[in-house]
Amino acid sequence: MKIKISSDSTCDLSAELVERYDVHIVPLSVSKDGVFYRDGLEITPQDIFDHVSSGGGVCSTAAVNMDEYQHIFEGLRRDNDAVIHFTISSELSCCYQNACLAAQEVPGVYVIDAENLSTGIGQLVLEASIMAREGAAPEEIVEKINTMKKKLDVSFVIDTLEYLYKGGRCSSLAALGANLLSLKPCIEVVDGKMRVGKKYRGSLEKCLEKYIRERLADVDSLDLHRIFVTHSNMDQATVDRIQAVVESCAPFEEILQTKAGCTISCHCGPNCLGILFFRK
Repeated sequence: MKIKISSDSTCDLSAELVERYDVHIVPLSVSKDGVFYRDGLEITPQDIFDHVSSGGGVCSTAAVNMDEYQHIFEGLRRDNDAVIHFTISSELSCCYQNACLAAQEVPGVYVIDAENLSTGIGQLVLEASIMAREGAAPEEIVEKINTMKKKLDVSFVIDTLEYLYKGGRCSSLAALGANLLSLKPCIEVVDGKMRVGKKYRGSLEKCLEKYIRERLADVDSLDLHRIFVTHSNMDQATVDRIQAVVESCAPFEEILQTKAGCTISCHCGPNCLGILFFRK
């Protein structure tokens, strides 16, 4: 049975991983000054950062609509016996609802609410691709993934509250206070929702090191198969130093560096970094 794994662009998988695991990517739209661009195809995170730094407003993302999903699912089904599609958490976007409506019109399409974002979704996509290659039935894959997604540990530390403030997601007082105190908040994904976790204080790199050491402190609870280090256009030398911290904390079999896409970038801005992995 030939099963195609598909995901919204919010999964933040690199082009190399998309090719290696044969994943079809469905781009969300990004609005910049009222004009919509396809995520990763017509606009990049750097375009967003340049726009904001030059005095423009923050950009926003728009869900894939039902008609778009239906057209994509019909195309994928022509060459495959089944399609399993992943969306960003239904708590954060209406992509899941739209994809489900489209799937009702196209037999053999299964839609999974990842209850997550970024490479938290990416972790699930890769696991589904591996299972499909090993010959698992679509129903078996969906059931296994819906169990696995509850074991994800997904969080990011953000360098600036400017984007959240400009996007109306935090007050000017909170943003000012964070800047004055050099606070770097940790954003966690819990039950499909984003929440503010611990606030770190100091230089970004020192905050990131402390965040990682705390997040990976309970080594016995970690699934050491794979971890993502995902960031929004951070300089490579810093990312490599952060990866070395991860390596010093736990013997993961695979550490994958990826860049966050437009969805994370729109809300969290540049120099945001997170580690995304499974717990046992």
